Amino acid sequence: MALEHLTEETFKQKVFNYETNKEWKFEGERPAIIDFYADWCAPCRMVAPILEELKSEFGDKLDIYKIDTEDQRNLSALFGIQSIPSLLFIPLDGQPQMAMGALPRESFKKAIDEVLKIK
Repeated sequence: MALEHLTEETFKQKVFNYETNKEWKFEGERPAIIDFYADWCAPCRMVAPILEELKSEFGDKLDIYKIDTEDQRNLSALFGIQSIPSLLFIPLDGQPQMAMGALPRESFKKAIDEVLKIK
């Protein structure tokens, strides 16, 4: 199952419209994970199949998006992405939390449970 890649336009519709809101305001209907990645990044390639499995497992309870940091430099700058992969966990309420590096599956499951509050 292919995950949706975000552009600035779709990011503003589905995640955060930074042009109209100064403070964080999540536009999504479900908790989300955003994977900031690049094609040349080996650890990013390790994370990709885990995210696809999680999307299959959680289905409509969770949105998972990908942002190509080479292609979408403005979005990377917005979050101050320095290293990839960087993963943004976005709960429906409250502030998003960023995690750096290729997380193992267990860490994703823990964050989905504790940060995103999905059981």
